[in-house]
Amino acid sequence: MSHADAAKMPGHWVLAKLGKRVLRPGGIELTRKMLAALNIGAEDDVIEFAPGLGATAKLTLARSPASYIAVERDETAAGIVRRYLSGSTQRCILASAQDTGLADQSSDVVYGEAMLSMQTDALRAQIVREASRLLRDGGRYGIHEMRLLPDDIDPHIRNEIETGLTRAVHHRVAPLTTSEWRRLLAKEGLGVCEVFTTPMHLLEPARLVADEGLGGALRFGWNVLRNPDARKRVLAMRNVFRRFSKNIGAVAFVAVKDRVGHPDESCRSQR
Repeated sequence: MSHADAAKMPGHWVLAKLGKRVLRPGGIELTRKMLAALNIGAEDDVIEFAPGLGATAKLTLARSPASYIAVERDETAAGIVRRYLSGSTQRCILASAQDTGLADQSSDVVYGEAMLSMQTDALRAQIVREASRLLRDGGRYGIHEMRLLPDDIDPHIRNEIETGLTRAVHHRVAPLTTSEWRRLLAKEGLGVCEVFTTPMHLLEPARLVADEGLGGALRFGWNVLRNPDARKRVLAMRNVFRRFSKNIGAVAFVAVKDRVGHPDESCRSQR
């Protein structure tokens, strides 16, 4: 990775270039919890927004859904995901999550990870609206994002966090509180029935080993050590996560379409 690459590239691609494969804020554990709550089965048509390097796609495909469509706007990422696909029921299309071009009510499950926190309020509302449009009644929507805490976070601290994250990642980052995420989903007819949280430990040693395995974590660490420009970026991101550790975390929600008034019902009962 050249100095220019490391200096300008968005943070998630810096990490990917260094060998990190799990790029979700809550790690593979939170992804697994979200997928378990989505309860994907052989009769489900599944759509994934922004699959990135395909780590979650592989877990989903292992559940043998009736069909799987990845919606990815980056050609490089799409090429990576297509390596995991086979047969006519699995495909990756080049499109944006807010305007997929797919048919109304064509899916039982839609999910996306680590994307809404990096959008403007208007754009993330469009993405959630698109997910709701794609879902059949009773369909499940999963998201895995960063969160701010507490719910009544001081606006000045919120601004500091957004500024610090945006500077470190080189991309706008504006996470919501748990209540704000709920309201965003509810506005599009999506009632939350499962919530999972974990600290923002994306670049901490224990999380690296849990996500990448010992060998993968060691390779990532070696790549960081031997690339000083990229190392500055990684340390900058980790420093922001640590500085605001009391006020940022990771969260996953699973919501059911048209179940806004029944937030305590199990997602599994909707199938």
